[in-house]
Amino acid sequence: MSVTAVLRRMERNDITVHGFRSTFRDWAGETTGFPREVIEAALAHAIKDKAEATYARSDLFDKRRKLMEAWATIATHRTKSANVVAPSSGKTG
Repeated sequence: MSVTAVLRRMERNDITVHGFRSTFRDWAGETTGFPREVIEAALAHAIKDKAEATYARSDLFDKRRKLMEAWATIATHRTKSANVVAPSSGKTG
């Protein structure tokens, strides 16, 4: 809800929170060694398998913290690459 509130204050109705969550999930799953259950817990996804959920009593807080620290490093890194191109506004002139 925090990201949703920020987007509302910025009046960015063209952006969804799901896009941010999807980006995070893709990054974490494809480029890190964090276990799937840590990534899913960071996204606040419930365990659907009832038997597995019964035994999952930890909140994985320390592991989630390390994952989010890694994400913060990625999310706040500014590249100086010359390959970055600004999107066109569609206007000419």
